Amino acid sequence: MIKNQLKLDHILPFADAIFAFSITFMAVSIHIPELPRNLAEAQVIDELLKSIPEFEIYVISFFVIGIYWISYHQLFNHIESSSSTLTWLTLIFLFFITLIPFATNLQVGFGQYQIIFILFALVLTIGGFLQTIVWADATKNKLIDESLTHDEIHYILLGTIVSPAIFLLSILVSFVDIQFAYYFWILIIPAEMIVHKRYSKLSIR
Repeated sequence: MIKNQLKLDHILPFADAIFAFSITFMAVSIHIPELPRNLAEAQVIDELLKSIPEFEIYVISFFVIGIYWISYHQLFNHIESSSSTLTWLTLIFLFFITLIPFATNLQVGFGQYQIIFILFALVLTIGGFLQTIVWADATKNKLIDESLTHDEIHYILLGTIVSPAIFLLSILVSFVDIQFAYYFWILIIPAEMIVHKRYSKLSIR
């Protein structure tokens, strides 16, 4: 019988390459301010300080990609076989990862507009929930480690929901204050800690 699904050994390296590409492309897209050679040191510092908002957006985007990279591998640590559906869901998820540098560049250039923030947050939200769908599909079709308990499966599922849920809520926050909506993303850290504490007795991490 001909097998149409890809092996996990093919999917995981491809995914890592996409994550690496996205971070690299985002890094090389950072605008370096053009500084005249005759500027005084104080003026140079002033020009560099103007680049702080752009740098902040880069830092946020870098760690978002990093969070999704970690989450992705935590999922596939417990997925033992693949299917055509799982492969396509993973491919769509990786597509949204490649959109993060694009959304970051839009944010740098037009961050004062709420619609740009919403687009940025939507990319992160959809990408995150696609991981939830990947795990749900793998669980439903028994592609995961058979030794996992119900609580462990639920713990992993919640781990995929936390980040995109906060990104989604930040869209609502942006209607009140766009700048605060960015800081709202920091809630991912305590939210992850709460989930971890709730399931701290489990053998998986």
